[in-house]
Amino acid sequence: MSTPTKSLIKFLAAVVAVLVAAPVLTFIVDPLQLFRPARVVDAMYSIDSRMQNAGLIRSQTFDTVFMGTSLAIHFRQSDMDKALGVRSLKLAMSGSNSHEQSFVLATAMERHPARVIWEMDDWIFRDAPEVDANAYIPADFYRRNARGIASYLVSGAMARESLWILARSVPPLRPVVTRLTNGIMFKFPLAQAEDINVLRPSDNVAEIYNAGKALAAFKFITDPVRSNYLAEGYETGAMMRNFERDAVALIAQNPSVTFDIYFPPYSILQFVAMRDASPMTLAIVYDVTARIAQRLTQLPNVRLYDFRRVKDVTHDLGNYSDVVHHSPAVDAKVLHWLARGDYRVDPKMPLASLDELKAQVEAYRVPQ
Repeated sequence: MSTPTKSLIKFLAAVVAVLVAAPVLTFIVDPLQLFRPARVVDAMYSIDSRMQNAGLIRSQTFDTVFMGTSLAIHFRQSDMDKALGVRSLKLAMSGSNSHEQSFVLATAMERHPARVIWEMDDWIFRDAPEVDANAYIPADFYRRNARGIASYLVSGAMARESLWILARSVPPLRPVVTRLTNGIMFKFPLAQAEDINVLRPSDNVAEIYNAGKALAAFKFITDPVRSNYLAEGYETGAMMRNFERDAVALIAQNPSVTFDIYFPPYSILQFVAMRDASPMTLAIVYDVTARIAQRLTQLPNVRLYDFRRVKDVTHDLGNYSDVVHHSPAVDAKVLHWLARGDYRVDPKMPLASLDELKAQVEAYRVPQ
């Protein structure tokens, strides 16, 4: 056999070895924990919730699921557990729509939780792509079908992450590898699921959340150049169709699960911005949330809460980083209200809290 032929055979053998080794490494380490909770190496977690949730659902022990958007992203699971007496799993996803949320929750239902806490607002029910057309959520990872497992195992990125996690589990290498793990070069920088998308101890809360930022955001979104943004996607028919499909259908399919659903405590400026710059949008918000409240309070396994009317919080602009995102202090209040059953919507008067909000919005004057 000639030398060039031997070299080619060696090269092909090496390629095959690499192609086989990468999936084997990913299967053994299982960085996303799609197959099993971490045993061979220390568990690591990603801040990419849309990807990481697929593994959390399979690997964590929980009896309560917490779902929402960026308004729910900073809650700590240990705080939820302590306040509510549960074993929680946070699956909130920044900027998520009802299609994504319902899909992820449906997967979590396969683990038979007793309770779902769902931060819900009108914004999530705007039209959005189906999950299979959504490039940001790996739907087949959740399904664990052949295509999803194959794409996971042959992924070069997952093989790299597996190698990195394996190196981090070797005691002599751990200090160096930990310092290099920063969430930019590698997707799995966190050693605890508790730390996924929470504020860090070094974050200056007063700098992030203050009245100046809230008022600046209000001025920005009500500027005539940008105010059309407030109306984007607000169409009553489409929003109600999405609500029925993504929320009501899921709730009806899981009658043994208790759904604690709450309208989050947006600052009053969110609604005042619509009042001043896009009154037709505000009318749609009122109409949609009225219909949602009436529908949800009819369902026997739903408890609905409306925190939009809590004036002591929503009128204190120091609680906000913009017109909607609230501080950790408000997170704690939300858990306290849920634990006590405060501000629950009375099924006999499902529009009373909305009427209270309307009165506040009409009377409010923006500080100069």
